[in-house]
Amino acid sequence: MTSPRTGFPFLDTLLDRPGSVLAYAHRGGAYHPEIEGLENTLAAFRHAVELGYDYLETDVHVTRDGVLLAFHDSVLDRVTDRAGEIARLSHAEVRGALVGGREAVPSLAELFDAFPDARFNIDLKSDGAVRALADFVAARQAWDRVLVGSFSARRLRRFRAHTSGRVPTSAAPYEVALCRLLPAWFGRFGRFQAYQVPHRRGRVRVVTPGFVRRAHAAGRHVHVWTIDDPAEMRELLERGVDGLFTDRTDLLKDVLVERGQWRGGR
Repeated sequence: MTSPRTGFPFLDTLLDRPGSVLAYAHRGGAYHPEIEGLENTLAAFRHAVELGYDYLETDVHVTRDGVLLAFHDSVLDRVTDRAGEIARLSHAEVRGALVGGREAVPSLAELFDAFPDARFNIDLKSDGAVRALADFVAARQAWDRVLVGSFSARRLRRFRAHTSGRVPTSAAPYEVALCRLLPAWFGRFGRFQAYQVPHRRGRVRVVTPGFVRRAHAAGRHVHVWTIDDPAEMRELLERGVDGLFTDRTDLLKDVLVERGQWRGGR
């Protein structure tokens, strides 16, 4: 199944090799055995890039002094050796925290500089990060290097307004729900280019063959998160999805190589 043309290079790169898919290293491949415990660090992303991944997934928060950080949680407590809410800390204070006891929390700028050939799927995790990310993308003219999503419809609306539609975005949860409940809604409304969804929500299967078919007919991608089981990867690929997020970058690469759908390097 050929992916639809969206008009955004971030997504339309698949048209250069029909049948390939976007393989996203989720937080750098958070559960790969070699880097487990180092999610969203330069070490994790470097590991993914060395495997051949050029689409990286990360999250952003903003510090008290306006620095965008690649970090999932609103607080440091879970994955670092320090505690505190990022929005209340300065960048210098956050730099003192170590992920997994050894890696600093990287800024988004550091990731962009370290991996100039990579593209980033970015999840807006805080209200304060919205304008900061829009300004960051504009300052770097990085319109083609990012796709932005959020569980917050309000954040997505604000980001789309700040960037005047120049950056592709994923559907907000309510937009996904409308398409599940009202199939005729597909393609008629919304300023997004991709559905980024779980395979299932509880007992409900979200990514059905019909869902993928209708999304493609509307000119939109379907990307599924976060898939770490090879059998489930194969099932979704058979269904014609356009992208998969994974914490097990080794397993997804193996499956895609096996199927002739790997578009990364090495």
